[in-house]
Amino acid sequence: MDAAGIEEMFQGLGPVTIKRMFGGKGIYHLGRIVAVEVGGEVLLKADDKSSPEFAGAGSSQWFYEGKKGNPVKMPYWSIPDAAYDDPDDMAKWVRLAYEAALRAE
Repeated sequence: MDAAGIEEMFQGLGPVTIKRMFGGKGIYHLGRIVAVEVGGEVLLKADDKSSPEFAGAGSSQWFYEGKKGNPVKMPYWSIPDAAYDDPDDMAKWVRLAYEAALRAE
């Protein structure tokens, strides 16, 4: 996904900064990482408080295969499909990601 597409996705939150990282991109709002782009997919930050809401909306948690073949879960979740068609819904999810970023400090 290009920078313009990412910025449009986060317009309900405000301006974002995009930085290259580990083969993808880190997406920041007010200096806090709120999402990552990996393999063309944007994944939103979540935590113990917000991840049940992501799971309930059909999102999946990002994980990678660790050194011993075990999955290593990361604190990032896919965006619910319905949010791509509704800017207000997208704004809700990106705000949840920012709130998780604030709690991470």
